[in-house]
Amino acid sequence: MDAFFNIVMPLMIALLVWGGFALVRRSKERRAAWESGLTARARVVRAWATTQMVNNVARRVQWHEYDYTTGDGRAVRFKESNGPRDREAGDEVLVYYVAHDPEKATASEPQPGKDKAGTVFGLIFIGAAVIAILYAWTTMPKL
Repeated sequence: MDAFFNIVMPLMIALLVWGGFALVRRSKERRAAWESGLTARARVVRAWATTQMVNNVARRVQWHEYDYTTGDGRAVRFKESNGPRDREAGDEVLVYYVAHDPEKATASEPQPGKDKAGTVFGLIFIGAAVIAILYAWTTMPKL
């Protein structure tokens, strides 16, 4: 049983650290897209929702797939989660992108303060979870 926890606990910590890294990376990508000054008109190709169960509570995640053409004529398609629920296939929206990596575009309106606050809150939550796992792992009675 001890060996099981010695494998599971580091895996849980590694997943949380990876989640924190992904959170910071996407926040940087959105900020770079907003600050680049490059925009394009995009068409919503597809809109769908997924449901995640967290502690027996359903959480709806809205997804959108966008098509747009960059200023230099390159056609790009990307997916983004947590968009507005009323956005449907065929709608036109403004997307922000970076010239060197247009697949990392965002159709979210620029809200750097809200984005930064969400990232900080997410990192605090992840840090607290890592500390709780480390505490439980180190104080667990050995069998």
